[in-house]
Amino acid sequence: MANAKITVPSPKRAARRRRRGLGLWAFFFSTILLVGLSAALALGLYGVHLDKIVREKFEGKRWALPARVYARPLELYVGRPISQESLVGELERLKYRRIDNSNLGRAGSFHVDADRVLIRTRPFQFWDGSEAERLVEVRIADNRVTDMRAGSNGRDLALVRLDPALIASIYPTHNEDRVLLRRQQLPPLLIKTLLAVEDRSFYKHQGIDPKGIVRAAYENLMAGRTVQGASTLTQQLVKNFYLTQERTLERKAKEAYMAVLLDQRYSKDEILTAYANEVYLGQDGSRAIHGFGLASRFYFDRDLDELNVPQIALLVAVLKGPGEYNPRRSPEKVTDRRNLVIDLMAHHQIISKEEAEQAKTTPLGLKDGGAKPAGEYPAFIQLVRRQLQRDYREPDLRSEGLRIFTTLDPLIQSQTEAAIRERMPKLDKQRRLAPGTLETAAVVTSVAQGEVLAIVGGRDTDYAGFNRALDAVRSIGSAIKPVIYLTALAQPERFSLVSPITDRPISLRAGGELWSPKNYDHRVHGTVPLYQALAKSYNLATVNLGLQIGVNEVAETLRRLGAVRPVSRVPAMLLGSASLPPVELAQVYQTIAAGGFRAPLRAIREVLDASGQPLNRYPLAVEPVVSSDAAYLTQWAMRQVVEQGTATWLKQRLPEGMTVAGKTGTTNDMRDSWFAGFSGDRVLVVWVGRDDNKPMGLSGSSGALRVWGDIMAKISTEPLSDAVPDSIEIASACGRSGIPFSRGHVGGGACGGGGGSGGGGRARPSASAEPEPKLAQGEPAPEPEPTPPRRERSEPRNTSPFMSNFYGN
Repeated sequence: MANAKITVPSPKRAARRRRRGLGLWAFFFSTILLVGLSAALALGLYGVHLDKIVREKFEGKRWALPARVYARPLELYVGRPISQESLVGELERLKYRRIDNSNLGRAGSFHVDADRVLIRTRPFQFWDGSEAERLVEVRIADNRVTDMRAGSNGRDLALVRLDPALIASIYPTHNEDRVLLRRQQLPPLLIKTLLAVEDRSFYKHQGIDPKGIVRAAYENLMAGRTVQGASTLTQQLVKNFYLTQERTLERKAKEAYMAVLLDQRYSKDEILTAYANEVYLGQDGSRAIHGFGLASRFYFDRDLDELNVPQIALLVAVLKGPGEYNPRRSPEKVTDRRNLVIDLMAHHQIISKEEAEQAKTTPLGLKDGGAKPAGEYPAFIQLVRRQLQRDYREPDLRSEGLRIFTTLDPLIQSQTEAAIRERMPKLDKQRRLAPGTLETAAVVTSVAQGEVLAIVGGRDTDYAGFNRALDAVRSIGSAIKPVIYLTALAQPERFSLVSPITDRPISLRAGGELWSPKNYDHRVHGTVPLYQALAKSYNLATVNLGLQIGVNEVAETLRRLGAVRPVSRVPAMLLGSASLPPVELAQVYQTIAAGGFRAPLRAIREVLDASGQPLNRYPLAVEPVVSSDAAYLTQWAMRQVVEQGTATWLKQRLPEGMTVAGKTGTTNDMRDSWFAGFSGDRVLVVWVGRDDNKPMGLSGSSGALRVWGDIMAKISTEPLSDAVPDSIEIASACGRSGIPFSRGHVGGGACGGGGGSGGGGRARPSASAEPEPKLAQGEPAPEPEPTPPRRERSEPRNTSPFMSNFYGN
């Protein structure tokens, strides 16, 4: 061992080894550093990309908001005709709450005391300004507002406009619905409860909660399953607002990263408000309920700031899983979850233990019908959508949060529907038809403004299918006769109300066929005054008059009055072979009722965007289209239809003093029954018939007139005025007094001559009158209004911007 040789490395070799080792470590660390820097750069670039996504959506248009469609607001003023029952019904339709005492502390409440109704109105942003919340005292006597004062100081009020009823929403393609709230509209009780249950460190963490992640991991590991989540409210908002619901590590990492970015960019209150508006809280059929504002109405039919402890607890309880914790499907399971939330509220001293114990004994208190429109108005909404589709793209209607103010009067609509529900079964029974065989349609408009106040598209008023008021194109029968007589009276040098009209048989050849119209009563009446021919609805007299003034002239008058659809210009048009839907006939009669001034029917008043700025106005457009004197004289003759003609039943159905005018209409074999008419401020058209177009055995008088009278008896309306225009003089003729004439008319003398006792010479037919047609012999057949033998010339389409869109493409 003493002679063993020890080899000592040379200093140079040792140095080389050390350098080689250091080089390896340097390469290793530099590689790690490079990879780290590259990863950091990539992560940073990815963060820039995610930050852009976060900012663009959060600062841009966050949600696709449905369009809201509102009815016309109820306006109250001294003298307004309305019963206390109707006013209370309107308040209940608006979901005002009836209070037992006069201490109305919050908006949207009312109290009834004898003839007094005390109302705390809601504030509302209209198209022409804001209506503030106020206390109003309204007194009603004899179905009229007799006094209206401010409840706070007793000052007289000229006009009070209630907030309008929401009647429909046009939802986004994905059917999400929400009511957006601002931070100050979120009740403190909700915020405290939400944070206690979902994210106690919300105001401390930076978007993610590392302690919460560790705590949840430990709890889940000990339980052997997932019993606790670690997502913050910010992460939940990111998942719902930006990402999908897939469960992958990649999506979870992206969620955490975006939560940090969101927390850095925006305040806690902004994030909390967005969460409260975004969170999914239930399903109403195909409509998804998002946000606490809408959920409060959906479950309890109350605004969020009205909810109590157990109601707030229920909303927070549902957050865990709206499908699993559905209060209507699983009330016991939801009650347990709600009570757990209440215990947490007490544990975190949000409420006292006593309050908690009391709250846990409270029923869930769910209300049906919450967060829904004030009623179902499918026929009217179809009309609104047809007009909107002319002016707006479908995506804009579904996502821009438009506020659409319409002309619908919910009170008149409900009264119209009620009258139809009561009368139609009686008509079925009267004709011994199976229940539901007969169908109907009705249109109510205002006289002066041409506003559509109510529409019924069928006897099943809630059915959103075929809309007969808009799309049932049926022969109008004798309902066309006022147009013929108006055309004649527009020529005062030739015709007056007492001009002699020949009621005698007539036959015409058209297309090789013989057309021989008959009177409905199977009789011939000889020579009759013009007004009586209309009042009694004599077919032969009408045809003779129409041929004398000219079929083309009548067709032109029909067009000017507002008819849009082409009509065949043949003699049979004079007896109603023209086919129109009820809404178009309503336009024609509205023009007559308005004294010859046509106001194109409209269903929309204004459209505002989501911020309340006006987008499109639908102003009243009135145009004189026929002589006002001729319109007045025609109205007078149509009054005689009710006084002595085919609609005398109305005198016993309507209140005393309710003067109206109108005209019945019946088609061949009694396939269609019509009554169209008007009061001083309402136009009403009713059709009754069968969808299969089979005979039903009802004339205009025995069918549609009954429905018309029932409706007019229910709705608030004014009688026709007895005021006489300055251009009209009243005289005696035909053995009766009080017949109006145009001043300066050529006529007078004997009955049928065109004048009264103070008139001039007898009226003579113009030399340009059409030749008298060939007369036929024989007994009249029973057909009331024959159809045309062939089609000749068609009427050009009216270019009214509103009417032309009633009928689709």
